[in-house]
Amino acid sequence: MALSILITRPEPAASDFAAAVRAGLGASLRIVIAPVMRIEPLTDALPDLAGAGTLVLTSVHAAATLRHLPATCRPVCYCVGATTAAAARAAGFEAVDGGGDARRLLARLLADRPPEPVHYLRGEHVAADLAASLAGAGFDVAETVVYRQHPQPLGAEAESLLAGTAPVIVPLFSPRSAALFFEAAPPGAPLHVAAISRNAAARVPPGRAEALVIARAPDAEAMLTAIEALASQVKRVETDPRSK
Repeated sequence: MALSILITRPEPAASDFAAAVRAGLGASLRIVIAPVMRIEPLTDALPDLAGAGTLVLTSVHAAATLRHLPATCRPVCYCVGATTAAAARAAGFEAVDGGGDARRLLARLLADRPPEPVHYLRGEHVAADLAASLAGAGFDVAETVVYRQHPQPLGAEAESLLAGTAPVIVPLFSPRSAALFFEAAPPGAPLHVAAISRNAAARVPPGRAEALVIARAPDAEAMLTAIEALASQVKRVETDPRSK
């Protein structure tokens, strides 16, 4: 039986991650892409950032809006992790990798005290209120929502997969995506969940996961490692005659 992996990230990240999973685990995988969210950029919401000393970005979707800023506006960008920092650099900005999650990014900002005012470009839904934390630390800070995350149905292929009896590996990349997934997922298939953080893992309802692994770091590379561990576990169970 082919191993099945259900990827719920928004596009284009979903297809990029699917390619990385296939490269790591082989072509025999069945990969179903079913984003639980659709990203709507809000480029018209961008304020005049000419006076900003530092921009704070906690996703590649926020970094995508940088291309809409004038060439004369180039404040340093403090980014949640390496992927967001790479996107900011590709847009022509100096970028600092904050370490992989909001907690580490906040610690880096507090340690560096970069130029103010600080402007946080974020999604409509965020896991941590960075603006409030920075304001509490004495920063001159403002924030703008530059994209929305719209929930969307899983789709027929994903629902059919989840309604079956074969194990399904499900990587979950945020607390919100975890919550949306379990709101939409029909009961049935044994779920083996790779969560990017403890906060994401906390959104897995009791009894819904056959196995749950939390990535050792909040990044795609660690999620791939977690998926590989789950895949090995599933294969052992499938080939163990005692499990039949």
